[in-house]
Amino acid sequence: MGPAVEQRAVELEIGGMTCASCANRIERKLNRMDGVTATVNYATEKASVAFADGVDVADLIKTVEGAGYQAAEKQKETQKEEAKGEGEQQEEKGEAGGLRQRLVVSAVLALPVVLLAMVPPLQFDNWQWLSLTLAAPVVVWGGLPFHRAAWTNLRHGTATMDTLVSGGTLAAFAWSLWALFFGHAGMTGMRHGFDLVAGRGDGSSNIYLEAAAGVTVFILAGRYLEARAKRRAGAALRALLELGAKDVAVIDGTGSERRIPVGELKVGDRFAVRPGEKIATDGVVEDGNSAIDASMLTGESVPVEVGPGDKVAGATVNAGGRLVVRATGVGSDTQLARMAKLVEDAQNGKAAAQRLADRISGIFVPAVLVIALGTLITWFATTGDAVAAFTAAVAVLIIACPCALGLATPTALLVGTGRGAQLGILIKGPEVLETTRRVDTVVLDKTGTVTTGAMALRGVHTAADATEEQVLRLAGAVEHASEHPVARAVAKAAGDALPPVEGFENVPGLGVQGVVDGHAVVVGRVRLLEDWSLKLPDDLAEAMRRAEAEGSTAVAVAWDGAVRGVLVVGDTVKPSSAEAVRRLRGLGLRPVLLTGDNRAAAEAVAAEVGIPAEDVIAEVLPEEKVDAVKRLQAEGRSVAMVGDGVNDAAALAQADLGLAMGTGTDAAIEAGDLTLVRGDLLVAADAIRLARKTLGTIKGNLFWAFAYNTAALPVAALGLLNPMIAGLAMAFSSVFVVGNSLRLRAFR
Repeated sequence: MGPAVEQRAVELEIGGMTCASCANRIERKLNRMDGVTATVNYATEKASVAFADGVDVADLIKTVEGAGYQAAEKQKETQKEEAKGEGEQQEEKGEAGGLRQRLVVSAVLALPVVLLAMVPPLQFDNWQWLSLTLAAPVVVWGGLPFHRAAWTNLRHGTATMDTLVSGGTLAAFAWSLWALFFGHAGMTGMRHGFDLVAGRGDGSSNIYLEAAAGVTVFILAGRYLEARAKRRAGAALRALLELGAKDVAVIDGTGSERRIPVGELKVGDRFAVRPGEKIATDGVVEDGNSAIDASMLTGESVPVEVGPGDKVAGATVNAGGRLVVRATGVGSDTQLARMAKLVEDAQNGKAAAQRLADRISGIFVPAVLVIALGTLITWFATTGDAVAAFTAAVAVLIIACPCALGLATPTALLVGTGRGAQLGILIKGPEVLETTRRVDTVVLDKTGTVTTGAMALRGVHTAADATEEQVLRLAGAVEHASEHPVARAVAKAAGDALPPVEGFENVPGLGVQGVVDGHAVVVGRVRLLEDWSLKLPDDLAEAMRRAEAEGSTAVAVAWDGAVRGVLVVGDTVKPSSAEAVRRLRGLGLRPVLLTGDNRAAAEAVAAEVGIPAEDVIAEVLPEEKVDAVKRLQAEGRSVAMVGDGVNDAAALAQADLGLAMGTGTDAAIEAGDLTLVRGDLLVAADAIRLARKTLGTIKGNLFWAFAYNTAALPVAALGLLNPMIAGLAMAFSSVFVVGNSLRLRAFR
């Protein structure tokens, strides 16, 4: 056996792709190179390439450019990503903005052209010259992206939808120019008739400007919708990077603080974190005690108590006292940056669903070109009439122009997404829909998805000599002076009319104490009670043990030398979650609960919403959430994931279908395929139903559009169709597709 060939990997950013078949072509070209394995993702416009030592990155770029596209090596450093993120956004907006400008101008110019051709009473002397003046910029300038792509395809001996759009519109336009300048169509008083059959010699008096301009506008509309959806592809990564702190209070050798941009922070630097501030980077606490809200990063609903020697992660929030932290990781070495990389890898690894229209066009486009050429040759050979031959060939190209095919996806998507927005459901693009029908398992994040993600009072246990009202009133008064999330939950439950507290003291990590109405009140953990030589009665100790076994936080309340109660605080299940789980089961999905919380807390929540214990995955770190989704996929399952935190972003991107709660973080929303604006799990079931219905409409549209083309082609090839009528029929096929799509507005 010879020595193993060392493989290197690189990511290339690809430019100039117009459809999924472009991605396939680049992939084939790269994979033909010795020692190269490549996957090209049309949705993210990136190529992931593994290559042997004998190959250079410059060779890979040259191969891509040789296929007619642009390529550049992707920069790796997180800081570079952050710096160029804004520029990329501007560039992407520019691309969509350019298409929008073409679409608006072309639509305004094309409307009178179509009306003049289709409504004979509107035709006046020399109307055809006005039509030419209006249609020329639409076909030449509006259709430039298609002509440019068709020329690139021609140079490389291939054909796509662009080839047919460009060929059909230019043929119709060129024929109209010939008829106007060299035929009879330019004569004053010319009117369009509506003969269904193109008689021999008729072509010289007919113009097809409305077909050329109309097709251009319809296809431009589809391309604009697609570009707008693709503009958001890189936003998940930007949302993650923007989550961190922007500046930091560094402590110098003299102990004084100065604020610097977080990018200037170095490993070993000491920095201060005040209450309510984000921790700038990963580090170790050197001084101070506090509670850290890490729910955005870990999904853990209960704030984590930290003190000297404890590790803290960047982007988490200091919910308690002042901390002094020593930086142990900066830039790309932080937990946040690693999660950003996870999201990016999951996005790039998810192959873009090849759109149905492109799959059809792979066979359909070359076939139509052959039929059109065959029609031209056959007619000329049998009749010797060049006008009749060209009329029939143009009719073939126009009737086959894939206007309805091009509209099938964007119109259904537009109506479906519009209706979804009214119901609080945001669908990202057509490739999302193809997954919804296959999904059989739905993974539900616990914190913020099934539960509220906020601490709330869940129960009050009292001793025989105290009432619930007394325990809550005295505990709430002391806790009201604390900023700790558990304290806030108790104070909120106690109400607004609370007595004042004297001699308040916060004991870091243990609880609070103070004097209320002459009573010395202590609220906190068992260790704080022991400091006061207070013993927990057996019944209250059992209540505390039971609460903690269920994953809740329990604090004892004592006054005047005796423990009088136990307050149970925890994350609460959303009222609609149980019904939502039932509806998801009704759609044929198996719900699985996934959480970073402890197993007891997870199983308690699962039991409340109707998920069996064997379908609970608990105590997982953020990167392990991705592994959990991968394990389910390895079992042959098609997985949907519902989540809301930064910790869910990578898993949302890895899942076959990601549903992000709109009440969650930007990173989760951008990594998801569907966003549920209301943050209600019930909407998840509606979202999957709507996505499946929209997909069904797209497939119906594609079937009828393709069936129409297939049926009409022989009629046109036999010369039984005037190209003018072909243009009208083509427009009607588009109207049918739009009408079918509009039925989605009735979705309930």
